[in-house]
Amino acid sequence: MENLDLKQMSSMVDIIAEEKGLPKETVLNVIEQAIAAAWRKDNGDRDMNVRATLNTKTGEADVFVSREVIEDGLAYNPSTEIPLAEAGKGAKIGDVIEEKSKVTTFGRVAAMTAKQVVIQRLREAENDAVLTAFEDKIGTIVTGTVSRVEARLVRVDLGRASGIIPRSEQIDGEYYSVGSRIKVYIKNIERGDKGAQLILSRGSAEFVECLFRQEVPEIENGTVKICGIAREAGRRTKIAVTATVPGIDPVGTFVGGRGVRVQAVMNEIGDKEKIDIVTWSDNPSEYIREALSPAEINKVDIEGKKAKVYVNEDQQSIAIGSKGQNVRLASKLTGYEIDIELMKSAPKKKKQNVEDSLLSALEEAEDE
Repeated sequence: MENLDLKQMSSMVDIIAEEKGLPKETVLNVIEQAIAAAWRKDNGDRDMNVRATLNTKTGEADVFVSREVIEDGLAYNPSTEIPLAEAGKGAKIGDVIEEKSKVTTFGRVAAMTAKQVVIQRLREAENDAVLTAFEDKIGTIVTGTVSRVEARLVRVDLGRASGIIPRSEQIDGEYYSVGSRIKVYIKNIERGDKGAQLILSRGSAEFVECLFRQEVPEIENGTVKICGIAREAGRRTKIAVTATVPGIDPVGTFVGGRGVRVQAVMNEIGDKEKIDIVTWSDNPSEYIREALSPAEINKVDIEGKKAKVYVNEDQQSIAIGSKGQNVRLASKLTGYEIDIELMKSAPKKKKQNVEDSLLSALEEAEDE
């Protein structure tokens, strides 16, 4: 056997499994895939459905080629199909039969193919195993080190694993430098053709929520809770909170003494991002008023999921916010489509001057 010692590979299964921290079955499966790929390289083509089995005790391997049985006389692909007349006794149209071959020797190119498959598949299996260990950490914050900054993403080293912060999950305007330590929110594990990928976030609303959970122990004991968050990362966040115990000020609890709690969150996300903490209400009109803070609201008319909010002229720009940010976040927070309207003022009575009043009085006196 040229450049591919199956007996040696068999004896390496346990060693590789221990070294990579992978199940023995996973390593064996990887080697069997490599044997199938090498056999296909020497004896068939890429369309063939080939599987291999390796006996780790004897070091012997067999390959099995699967073909579907089709009707005689039809044009067929010999790599994946076989006519009924050639399929053997008892075969029926539509059956899938396997032809067994003993692995005896591989050419140099096939051996190289097998080696590449082993390296690639082991790397993928190791990566998947590491990321699977992170599945129970989805929805939590961890600390990592920036390892690479690219145009559309930032790579972060988390120790045993690494993840990426896509552009959409970054804080607008935030600078990431290689080697810096940052907190990241584990958002998801995406699995695709190229393996699994850990998706991290600093720009999500969930990141801010987790930061507050770290700073406000009353959330854990149920005294206060977060009812909603709307965020435009790097610019502004609105968070609605409520208390479950009478007499507790939920906003004050989140702000903390001298603002220490909210300041700790701002230190992490950047001072450029403002945080509005408002009181949640099950009364939609009251909730919308709170959500549009710091604007002073005169009146709220609700129809379906739309709300018309009336303000005085001096409060209009505050309610709308810079580039519509305040009303946009309030809409996202409350779930209502909010329109800001000017409050029509009552018509003013025309003032009479002193001369007009005197003339009127004199005319009335002459008439008498």
